[in-house]
Amino acid sequence: MTENNKTHVILLSCGSFNPITKGHIHMFEKAREYLHKSGHFIVIGGIISPVHDSYGKPGLVPSRHRLTMCQLAVQSSDWIRVDPWECYQDTWQTTCSVLEHHRDLMKRVTGCILSNVNTPSSTPVIGQPQNKTPPPIYQNQNNMNHKPTAIKLWGKVSENLGKICCVRPHIDRFTFIDENANLGTVMRYEEIELRILLLCGSDLLDSFCIPGLWKDSDMEVIVGDFGIVVVPRDGADTEKIMNHSSILRKFKDNITVVKDEISHPMSIVSSTKSRLALQHGDGHVVDYLNQPVIDYILKSQLYINTSG
Repeated sequence: MTENNKTHVILLSCGSFNPITKGHIHMFEKAREYLHKSGHFIVIGGIISPVHDSYGKPGLVPSRHRLTMCQLAVQSSDWIRVDPWECYQDTWQTTCSVLEHHRDLMKRVTGCILSNVNTPSSTPVIGQPQNKTPPPIYQNQNNMNHKPTAIKLWGKVSENLGKICCVRPHIDRFTFIDENANLGTVMRYEEIELRILLLCGSDLLDSFCIPGLWKDSDMEVIVGDFGIVVVPRDGADTEKIMNHSSILRKFKDNITVVKDEISHPMSIVSSTKSRLALQHGDGHVVDYLNQPVIDYILKSQLYINTSG
């Protein structure tokens, strides 16, 4: 398949990120690698969306800290970014509403309609501008030609988002997309297919099977309209999990399970283990968290004297 015939994907991960771990970043990397190897997808970007403070999870530190830690964790990545939209809302947002927000936002930025799993692949969405060479996106011109086209595309999208961003107090390092921004003239793009897929671990997939935890209507949208990419943790049997839910069985073809015959140590890293290691002064915390995140936690005295 040629690049333009492949489905271009943006991976969106929602969660507490309390704190963000090496395992979270590993999940993005493994998902992108697996989707690329399938020959049907090109991952052009990743979005980390920390949950709102009103989520009410015990031990959840304020979003200003979680956003900063997430930004520190991805500061060297050229394809994963942190989005504070959830944290800046008046209250907690459902995963469904977060996916819909980003879909609608991308539609406004590109002037096109994003496809979902039920629409034809000819849906016009974003691509490289027709009949003109895109302006440089990266500061290092020597590396420009070595960047995959998909990454250049994400750079172009991020560049467009940056033009309509506003900065909120206290978190001036984050990009916030103003819903009322004037986007101006939208460039003409060639037709490729773009989808936003929810990226998650098998623990979230398992939660879909807990009666009353998720609205059926939300699950229908998340799995039926958007689709999900699952990175199994702790040897979880995703096939067994999916068979426990009628909705997951119904939309089974929209669920991509990242298969890896090699058990990677990052797959068992969790925020809970990281918090416990911090509380107990366990040196293994360096195996769970990136050093800039550890430095920030120590400087801000997070998790050290808390439980849960």
